Amino acid sequence: MKETKRKKPGLTTLIFISLLLGAFAGIVLHYWVPEGYVRDTVIIDGIFYVIGNGFLRAMQMLVVPLVFCSLICGSMAIGDTKTLGKVGVKTIGFYLFTTAAAITLALGIGNLINPGVGLDISSIETAETSAAETAGFADTLLDIIPKNPIQGLAEGNMLQIIFFAIFIGILLAKRGERAASVAQFFAEFNDLMMDMTMAVMKAAPFGVFCLIAKTFAGIGFDAFIPMLKYMAAVFLALLLQGFGVYQILLKLFTGLNPIKFIRKFLPVMGFAFSTATSNATIPLSIETLDKKMGVSKKISSFTVPLGATVNMDGTSIMQGVAVVFVSQAFGIALSPADYITVIATATLASIGTAGVPSVGLITLSMVFNSVGLPVEGIALIMGIDRILDMTRTAVNITGDAVCTTIVAYQNKSLNREVFDRME
Repeated sequence: MKETKRKKPGLTTLIFISLLLGAFAGIVLHYWVPEGYVRDTVIIDGIFYVIGNGFLRAMQMLVVPLVFCSLICGSMAIGDTKTLGKVGVKTIGFYLFTTAAAITLALGIGNLINPGVGLDISSIETAETSAAETAGFADTLLDIIPKNPIQGLAEGNMLQIIFFAIFIGILLAKRGERAASVAQFFAEFNDLMMDMTMAVMKAAPFGVFCLIAKTFAGIGFDAFIPMLKYMAAVFLALLLQGFGVYQILLKLFTGLNPIKFIRKFLPVMGFAFSTATSNATIPLSIETLDKKMGVSKKISSFTVPLGATVNMDGTSIMQGVAVVFVSQAFGIALSPADYITVIATATLASIGTAGVPSVGLITLSMVFNSVGLPVEGIALIMGIDRILDMTRTAVNITGDAVCTTIVAYQNKSLNREVFDRME
């Protein structure tokens, strides 16, 4: 008899296992290991903090060059400006539509569950939170164009990087053979960044384990109890957006099987959950869409990095529920006009929001200011935001992937056989 070789678990499987083990380890440390120097300083704030954040920093190190090169290559690969324009308009339109739908869904669920009703504000410690500076719509648009592209790259200003990269890609595509050497440089550099990303990703199981373990070791389950209704409202809205709205749109525009999509993309959601950063998930999303969904990298290398910057549906959901929660907790009645303002402001705030952990709390102050809610209300939800941040990041990147799949299908850049292939 031939010996059957046992298949080694893939990276995504190892990440999932690490996520579960990390949560278990964190809970054990929180409830059953006494406080002390070894637990708090050596393990939680030492080993877990250094390895977890070291992994995150390694991923963040790759973000700017990866996004820059992948967008240049994506713009070049799409080729003519007319096709690129169609893909760009469809992508931006989809992202804005789903963001507006997400915030509307969140406001509806918030008013259905009423998370802030009956909350005793005096029993909850509040703290001052710095408000985000609000810029006008015209200034927001102008800020997309970099006065100094090198400064934009150095500061990680994603909208400016996207603008500059697409501009370069279009011009390289137009120049054709005359710019072959420059185009080849960016293509090779993009491949190098992908290889570097995959090298860093080998440490992902260890990084994920430490990040999750530190989170659960710090908050346990006790911190959830006073905020259970608020969390339930956010989780329900995220669930409906990720597994309802997106999948309906996928079926409607492509006819593809949403169950297959979810099954194949679930490991990427798990990775996004553990890192709480859309940017760090870009390479894994592109790779999964290519290898498991049959989506051409010509499309995904353009739409996924773009989505990591302008598509923040999960963040918008948190902001919508937070508006209802804080208004009810402080006894401030909001009019229908206020809700329309919140939808518009949260949709605008999602554009240009960096795909890094907890940035939604900063833009939330902009949303609160738009309808006159006290910014210090943010302090009510800061304690449990980390676990919500992780969940909404998973929704954000799912929206990017669904949009990419739809756009690829409509541009005949999706291999149906790969998508339908059983794993």
